[in-house]
Amino acid sequence: MNWKSHHNNPIFAGKYTTMMQVYTERLLLRDMTIDDAPAIFDYRSDAEANTFQSWIPTSLKEVENFILRNHKEFNQPESWYQILITDKETREVIGDIGIHFFGNENLQTELGITLNKNFQGKGFAAEALKGIISLLFTDFKKHRIMASVDPGNLDSIRLMERVGLRREGHFVKSLFWKDRWVDDIIFAVLREEWVEK
Repeated sequence: MNWKSHHNNPIFAGKYTTMMQVYTERLLLRDMTIDDAPAIFDYRSDAEANTFQSWIPTSLKEVENFILRNHKEFNQPESWYQILITDKETREVIGDIGIHFFGNENLQTELGITLNKNFQGKGFAAEALKGIISLLFTDFKKHRIMASVDPGNLDSIRLMERVGLRREGHFVKSLFWKDRWVDDIIFAVLREEWVEK
């Protein structure tokens, strides 16, 4: 099944299959394969660039296992689904987006994004997130999409605001992360808010 909307919104193939493809103006968002492991390891293993990431792989095998464990079916309740961000023309791997489907009614999702530092500052993260958010609201009728951001991650805070998510709250020492309690800022957007934009 193909999905297409107007105004440069994504084209989605594979709503009811294991093949995920979302096209935006410059990007192809697609499923990860074992062949992508070296490219993923290249940017995910950079501890300095990924200060705010919880997963920093130390071997190629670790990335291969991560790809194999990735959910094979999109939109499953209480699951994380990881997709790759690639350049539509060159097919270069730019980064990845994690999509967490949660809630009893499976109408809410949480997003996380990781970008290769060589591709930052070019608008790819915002373009990829807008494509996924449009897909989730339009094709999957999600009610609310949110993201959790460390207060020190100023680039991600600016990204959430640029994409159109609203700051909902700042929770003090609400997450136990990397052996210490840290603050958490929640950003979110409702479907009716997204449609109005």
